[in-house]
Amino acid sequence: MLATAASPICRADVPTTRKRPPALEIAWATHQDEVRQAQRLRYRVFVDEMGAKIDVPPGTPPGLDVDRFDDACEHLLVRTTASGSSPAEVVGTYRVLTPAGARRTGGLYTESEFDIRRLDALRPRMAELGRSCTAPEWRRGSVMLLLWSALGEFMERTGLDYMIGCASIPMQDGGQQAVSLWQALRTTHLCEPQFRVLPRRPLALDGVEVRSEAEPPALIKGYLRCGGKVLGAPAHDPEFGVADLPMMLALADLPSAYRARFIGH
Repeated sequence: MLATAASPICRADVPTTRKRPPALEIAWATHQDEVRQAQRLRYRVFVDEMGAKIDVPPGTPPGLDVDRFDDACEHLLVRTTASGSSPAEVVGTYRVLTPAGARRTGGLYTESEFDIRRLDALRPRMAELGRSCTAPEWRRGSVMLLLWSALGEFMERTGLDYMIGCASIPMQDGGQQAVSLWQALRTTHLCEPQFRVLPRRPLALDGVEVRSEAEPPALIKGYLRCGGKVLGAPAHDPEFGVADLPMMLALADLPSAYRARFIGH
């Protein structure tokens, strides 16, 4: 069953000093064809670009990233607006697993990587964010801003207070960036002890040189700017070739500027 969180489509022009690109619109998927467009973008980014080795359900059409959680999730799409010469194209996506969706599918994706029992009391007010990706040619602030704005509106509208998710760090450097970020963020952005989670497959930390400065990927940077916290040490996801940091954002911790931008008050 496809979850439906339909809300009015929002549109945003993308300014440029060069040839004007297509305007962007954001909407929640309302039928399976739209979910397929998100899954196709995910395959392009995770498999074709990042080299992930995914395990899809039997009968899945080629070129799609699909897992058992998709049918219980809400799927958020950023796409170009259609014109006479070209159809609309999905260039960014996020999926959201609500408490009701998590009950239908038997839990959260995060639980496959972390022991999150310390978050049990938050589950009725907690949404899981996942499978965030943007087409390479659209990796600029406009896409992420649209996604986060729609997520903030969704959380407010549905009465949910917490977002959690696994934020990925590439491992092409042997884990140096992941280990360096963890060592830095554990001193500045680690959550309270009662909310800390444990990785089921911990990232090996020994023997990796720690850099004094490590740039967070855009998704982690977005969490941190919005008041997000790290829930514990990273897990190793060899199928996707990444280290995953468990992150949580409480809407109550949103800085006032972001609260006004994403929620409107």
